[in-house]
Amino acid sequence: MSLAVLYSRALSGIQAPLVTVETHIANGLPSFTIVGLPDTEVKESKDRVRAALQNAQFKIPAQRITINLAPADLPKESGRFDLPIALGILAATGQIPKDKLDQYEWAGELALTGELRPIHGALAMTYNASQSGRSFVLPQQNAAEAALVKKATIYAAKSLLQICAHLSGHEPLQIYKNPIENDTATDNSAYPDFDEVKGQTHAKRALEIAASGGHSLLMIGPPGTGKSMLAARFPGILPPMTEAEALESAAIQSLSYGSFNIENWKLRPFRSPHHTASGVALVGGGSHPRPGEISLAMHGVLFLDELAEFDRKVLEVLREPLESGKITISRAARQAEFPAQFQLIAAMNPCPCGYLGHPSGKCHCTPDQIARYRGRISGPLLDRIDMQIEVPAVPQEELMHQRTTGEKSSVIRTRITESHQRQPRSAGKTNSHLSVKEIDKFCALDTTSENLLKQAINRLNLSARAYHRILKVARTIADLSGTERINNQHIAEAIQYRRLDKK
Repeated sequence: MSLAVLYSRALSGIQAPLVTVETHIANGLPSFTIVGLPDTEVKESKDRVRAALQNAQFKIPAQRITINLAPADLPKESGRFDLPIALGILAATGQIPKDKLDQYEWAGELALTGELRPIHGALAMTYNASQSGRSFVLPQQNAAEAALVKKATIYAAKSLLQICAHLSGHEPLQIYKNPIENDTATDNSAYPDFDEVKGQTHAKRALEIAASGGHSLLMIGPPGTGKSMLAARFPGILPPMTEAEALESAAIQSLSYGSFNIENWKLRPFRSPHHTASGVALVGGGSHPRPGEISLAMHGVLFLDELAEFDRKVLEVLREPLESGKITISRAARQAEFPAQFQLIAAMNPCPCGYLGHPSGKCHCTPDQIARYRGRISGPLLDRIDMQIEVPAVPQEELMHQRTTGEKSSVIRTRITESHQRQPRSAGKTNSHLSVKEIDKFCALDTTSENLLKQAINRLNLSARAYHRILKVARTIADLSGTERINNQHIAEAIQYRRLDKK
């Protein structure tokens, strides 16, 4: 009778709890049993492991093999446990030494030939492994992604035989070094430039304010006025990502796609789901919960084009994460929480035909039709959108002008970054996330500004939430202008961005 113990990681939301893989070999009829709440993929591991060991010329004992994945109440999924299970059998039967196994954590899916295949969630698992002080051994294809965690010690392998040679001391694996310097921020040249957009000075100003303060924004205008064009360029003016933001964003994308493309390191994500997307597609879900679009847009932009064409029930799922910055997915067997600190940029037509207010006069929609169309978006959701602006048609003379005269994204981004650096008051938070106490402290008004805001509240019948959002937007406008205190001009401009509150 013999026993071997190895360590691996499961996935629960963005967390990667430790899993102890215990292998027990005992006398009895030949059998291969995996216990510890494994799902179908993990149960099938015994067939992959058996074939991989045979093809690598190792011996499989004709005895009773029991694999326990502890803790027993934590669901285990995916083929990432193939590698620790195979190594456990080899260690328990004395085919590889046991003395160094507790220095590592292991994850990798085995091909029948013994080659290692990539896994998903490598970044999240590596981060947790580095916190425990152990090195992490994983497939070669996941190494660059895992090495984004600075403090982690990574060993990358192509096959089971390579790992066994490393443990035996014959051909030690080298610590993997990421060719990308973690401190180097990716430039935003991957995004189209703002200087390509003709006209729309008011919309550009609103987007600059939204980027500076982290505010959500809704653009309303006829087709062809540049709403989607502006939104596609918005990520290019956002300030550079911090190391922590980049790791969190990359870890979530790793959970969804199987591996994170390191070319996107420190590049803010831009997600634009189609209006036929379901609520599960937006918030995430599944029997083994995976992140949805709002989490995949973490520290980036979620763009919802044709907002009024989304199912109303689908849009309502945005209300909670817009306030809390996280989403909790509950299932009968488990619960997972994903961060959802995204910036919402939305666009919609002003009426069913789309041409209300257009110079062509094409619109023949009745007031009832317009009201029903806009009623597809609930009042509570609109109340949570900080800024609502009109994007009118660009005049023909301006549109046909051959040369663009707008500012480049890099210039706008510099102003926004400087504005962020003038905001030490919020402890790293953008103005959109200021608490009520912080609003009272940092958004104090003089008498003139206070009277102006009171008049707006009475005329527009604003809610308490809209009142706080106006103050946050005004605080951002003041920061952009380099002003310490909010004045009546800042308040007046902030009120103008509550387009749908007007009767």
